[in-house]
Amino acid sequence: MNAAADAPSPDWAFVVSELIQARQTVLPKRLVAPGPDAGQTQAILAAAAAAPDHGQLLPWRFILVPADQRATLAGVFAQALLERDASAAPEQLAQAREKAFRAPLLMLAVVDGARGDPEVDLFERILSAGCAVQNMLLMATAQGFGSALTSGKALKSDALRACFGLGPGEQALCFVSVGTVLSRKPARARPTVADYVSTLDTMS
Repeated sequence: MNAAADAPSPDWAFVVSELIQARQTVLPKRLVAPGPDAGQTQAILAAAAAAPDHGQLLPWRFILVPADQRATLAGVFAQALLERDASAAPEQLAQAREKAFRAPLLMLAVVDGARGDPEVDLFERILSAGCAVQNMLLMATAQGFGSALTSGKALKSDALRACFGLGPGEQALCFVSVGTVLSRKPARARPTVADYVSTLDTMS
């Protein structure tokens, strides 16, 4: 008798529901080492490949920021602040630099509005990228890690675009941070289905 074959199948709907509900944004300053190891990181990145992708354009990519490049990113954040405010105080610049050193796993999500078929709208490309990001967040959650998405005005700066080598048609969407949860806030109240779903009424 094959015990594995006779074992009951997991209730995947329950498992997926629990995983989705467990995902919670944890601010990068509360994400500490240890982060995902090489195998876990690969699994997180591989999860993105299952995202919907009209025409298989692969209109998004992710750029990892390893530990030895955090100081470079810190300089970019400071330069981006100076691009917006040339009179930024030293403490403001220090705060901008410090953000680069948060979370053991850090990557930039980038969407390409020009890659492949021009008939595939930018909004559809961004939606595909969002699905890829959510897949990665869920995989990180399944591994026991916390995660967060962060944005900000620095994403539009010339300094950041140059640092990450973004092409003319590419836009930085957000940073993705993953790590061990140091502390977390109470889970926020989530909207109910009735808050965001309606039914199309047939016009007479």
